[in-house]
Order: sequence, then structure tokens, then C-alpha cells
Amino acid sequence: TWALIMAASRKIVPYANNLKDGLWQTASINPALNGVGRVLHGRTLGLWSYGKIGKLVAGYARAFGMRVLVWGSEASRAAAVADGLEAAASREALFEQADVLSLHLRLAESTRGVVTASDLARMKPDALFVNTSRAELVAEGALEGALKGGRPGTAALDVFTGEPLAQDSPLLRIPTVLATPHLGYVEKDSYEIYFQAAFENIVKFAQGEPANILNPEALEKR
Repeated sequence: TWALIMAASRKIVPYANNLKDGLWQTASINPALNGVGRVLHGRTLGLWSYGKIGKLVAGYARAFGMRVLVWGSEASRAAAVADGLEAAASREALFEQADVLSLHLRLAESTRGVVTASDLARMKPDALFVNTSRAELVAEGALEGALKGGRPGTAALDVFTGEPLAQDSPLLRIPTVLATPHLGYVEKDSYEIYFQAAFENIVKFAQGEPANILNPEALEKR
């Protein structure tokens, strides 16, 4: 999440790609998109939900000198205030005030499509919308329409409603979108944890000492 926020804010990817084509300090050959990046210090990070990941992201934001504004359940807002952060006065205030807004909600029937087109339309023209949680948290088509309308100005996404993302996806045609192929947990340390646990379970089962069994009744059928 934080890597996407930094990369999108400083336009690192287009600058790097254009440098390979011999273009120095050029974010885009389109004059309308060739603006400079910006720092995070002094700006407002809006977080929708303040759970385990939200707290980590808030910590990074504070280290970079950002104001952190939190919306979510009453428990989320209370926890944020207890940690010295601000709770948004309302959902509308979160979208209106955030320079960067990041979702950290779990997907459930109650949160499916919870971010609407009207929410996104409240964002600043230069705001960044970040989603590394679940694409289905945003109402279908709302983000594409919002970006084309200029509010928010940019988006950084690691999750999509259909994965792998099709090459002809409209999101990949929008130049103000930084999209990565669901890399949140795709890194060496996480994979070592996952596969170590899986192999240990297999070895214990083979040794006649099964552990972490979700359906223990199945063992009686061996």
C-alpha cells in the first residue's frame, strides 16, 4: 500500500519508463499529464477502517509527516483517536478532505459496493484513491467514471473484480491509474511463511500426528 502511495504521488513509474526512451524528467508526452509529483508531508491520508493493516499504514503516514483521518465503525474511530489520530466527522468529510484515501475494509455482503460514485465525486481533483483490499468494495464502474470525471485525479490499484486482469480492461487504458497485479502478499517472506506451514502440516500428517485439522471427523475415516 505504501509503495503504491509513494510511487503514484511522485509519478515514479512513468518517469522511469520515459527515461528508457530518452526523455529526461518527463512524466508524460501528453502536456496535460506532464505535471510534477508531490511530497506527502503536510497532506491528509484518509483511511476507511483502522484494523491491523490500517494501523500500519497510519504509522507510515505519520513518519512521513501526514495528517491521518480515519473513518469506519465506531470501534475503528475510537481506536484511532486513542492512538492520537483524527476520526472523520462523517463519511462525506473523509472523501472531501483526503489527499490520499486508502481502503482497508474486509469484503462482506455489507461492504460490497460500499464506495459509491457520489463518494468518489466528493474527492479533490488532485486526490489519490488507493485500493489494495478488494475491488468489490467499490460499486461497479464507479471508479472508472470518477477518474474520467476528474475526481479523484489518480488511482493506485492492486485488486480487480476479475483476476488476472484482462489486457483490454478499461482501467489499463486510463493514464492516471497505477495498476499492479495483486502483489500485496506476493513476496518471498510471506510465501516462506505460507509454504512452511503447509509442508509442516503434511509432514505431521505423514508421521501420524496431524495438526491444525479443520474437519477432525475426517480422521476417523482413515
